[in-house]
Amino acid sequence: MQRWRGLEEIPGDWGRSVVTIGSFDGVHRGHQLIISRAVKRARELAAKAVVVTFDPHPSEVVRPGSHPALLAPQPRRAELIEALGVDAVLVLPFTAEFSKESPETFVQQVLVDALHAKVVIEGPNFRFGHRAAGNVELLARLGQDDDFEVEVLDLQVRGAAGVPFSSTLARRLVAEGDLTAAAEVLGRPHRVEGVVVQGAQRGRELGFPTANVDTVPHSAIPADGVYAGWLTAAGERMPAAISVGTNPTFDGTSRTVEAYAIDRVGLDLYGLHVAVDFLAYLRGMEKFDSIDALLERMADDVKRARELTDESSPA
Repeated sequence: MQRWRGLEEIPGDWGRSVVTIGSFDGVHRGHQLIISRAVKRARELAAKAVVVTFDPHPSEVVRPGSHPALLAPQPRRAELIEALGVDAVLVLPFTAEFSKESPETFVQQVLVDALHAKVVIEGPNFRFGHRAAGNVELLARLGQDDDFEVEVLDLQVRGAAGVPFSSTLARRLVAEGDLTAAAEVLGRPHRVEGVVVQGAQRGRELGFPTANVDTVPHSAIPADGVYAGWLTAAGERMPAAISVGTNPTFDGTSRTVEAYAIDRVGLDLYGLHVAVDFLAYLRGMEKFDSIDALLERMADDVKRARELTDESSPA
């Protein structure tokens, strides 16, 4: 898969494209439906499937300080998109100047001149251009003049209530600590990434050494509590018990994400970029009256995390 940052990186001999545009935060199951459809149409038309996305998130430029919690950083999004069979990802730097472009200018510069769009596939709520003035109806009208077709897909729904899969829904479920439901929306366990840094090292002293993860800015961090999941470092995926919170037993004040790789001894992960995947919520964050009580509960957490990750692993 080719990865371009800015229109100037698109090869001059790039042919016709089937395009889909959006932030695609999390690449959830609704996004997967749209992207997979773009790939299918591209194969049928002997064209290339291109995903267009933005960096930073548009809301951070339009309304500074309102950046939503990220379900996946840009490199992770590209990995997930590549796995769907896309030929190229175009990341457009989202600047104040770019945000003021009219829908017509965006279509001409990006879809027509740069990507030679043959088909554009979007969800029904797609908006684009200055003040989000463009919608799928306008896009279809512009497509009639510029020789591209617009296909609008209904988003998948979740559960009997018919709630559409969305990044907003996934963020809410993560924030509430409902990682099982979040995984249903995302199509996989929610992941937090970052570099392992030195913490207070209490876990090491207690016999449960943890990787203290300095998470990527704006990451969607689950609600405070203890979770079962996995820690991936240097290409190795290890079952883990994960703590999110301030360590109230020790009167902590900083919110941290710490992962204990179950039954692993002597790991040195400092400075490594790691991934923490959340499988299931175990319990809320508690303040214990004694170290012995804390150790007893931690042993139980590890036992349950081991059981859950074993159950979810392929046979």
